[in-house]
Amino acid sequence: MGALTGLKVLDLSRVLAGPWSSQLLADLGADVIKIERPGQGDDTRSWGPPFMPDAAGNATAESAYFMSTNRGKRSVCVDIKSPEGQAQLQRLAATCDVVIENFKVGDAARYGLDYATLSVKHPGIVYCSITGFGQTGPLKDRPGYDFLVQAMGGLMSVTGVADGEPGAGPQKVGVALTDIMTGLYATIGILAALTERRSSGLGQHVDLALLDVTAATLANQASNYLVGGMNPTRLGNAHPNIVPYQSFVVADGHLIIAVGNDGQFQRFVGVLGLEALGTDPRFARNADRVANRDALVPLLQRELLNRNRDEWLALLEEAGVPAGPINTVADVFAQEQIQAREMQVNVPHPLNTDLQLVGNPIKLSRTPVQYDQAPPQLGEHTDEVLAALAADRGW
Repeated sequence: MGALTGLKVLDLSRVLAGPWSSQLLADLGADVIKIERPGQGDDTRSWGPPFMPDAAGNATAESAYFMSTNRGKRSVCVDIKSPEGQAQLQRLAATCDVVIENFKVGDAARYGLDYATLSVKHPGIVYCSITGFGQTGPLKDRPGYDFLVQAMGGLMSVTGVADGEPGAGPQKVGVALTDIMTGLYATIGILAALTERRSSGLGQHVDLALLDVTAATLANQASNYLVGGMNPTRLGNAHPNIVPYQSFVVADGHLIIAVGNDGQFQRFVGVLGLEALGTDPRFARNADRVANRDALVPLLQRELLNRNRDEWLALLEEAGVPAGPINTVADVFAQEQIQAREMQVNVPHPLNTDLQLVGNPIKLSRTPVQYDQAPPQLGEHTDEVLAALAADRGW
């Protein structure tokens, strides 16, 4: 039994934000039915290489991208543009607790699959719409993509090397973070609506916009502007409110130092043999270090060049100063900690029983996450789901 066993989800979404939400629900035990276009499927099925190898090491048609966000689901192929397909999906939605979709605003209504239509016969439905800009506002009809919204939502303005330094310029985050965060917020909204339904008996429409989520997840950067009137700029790997909290060059590469309070700073400069900086009035308090970062950072950087990374990391760990290496993805999954936390899992696939996927970070003590089903092949469960629907409803 999973935490969400008994919950049935109709997933009409594609690419990343919606599928990320529905995969999380599936991990927690929900029965997720993923609707795909016949013969083509989710766009991400073709987003490769790499593609999953079969048991003999030959590439299959299953992309690594699709694998990252669709485990635990059943794939059903239905032609949503045909009257028959629309009728099938309307009947299927009536058997579900949740519908997730990421059509352009108004498109779901063309197929009779919008919240207003479905909730007439199924008032308990929790219906989640994910779009670039939301169901209201002057930009609601515009298509939205993660990269576009990272730019429009301000995230790129605070990501990248600072002006005046080599390599300066705005950068997107290295993963589609806006889509991922929108999927997480969507899941929270869905679970909140399901919880409220217990008392009211009614579902509701959950409206998620990539732009809204990007603005919300600017966090302290947004608050720096709204509360303090400071329009944040790019600082590379430095922090706008804490110093030193950034990457440094050492004799053989890079490391990061994440000093979070004044006591840690005093221990840090002690390790460097620069104890006087800990009582220097320019640097003793964090607020002073932020104001005088241009004077402090070069002093720290000069000393850090005298040892290699692993030497510094050993000394800093012994002193209780937060520091770490800048790992590659391969380094991440080689870590004993990641393996101990089951963040790499084997999810056997019909074409490759040794399929390795990223684990779910949620650790529940009584109803742990289950990895019972690999990402589905296109249309793998069409006959199963539609036959059950016909039997249940007498069609």
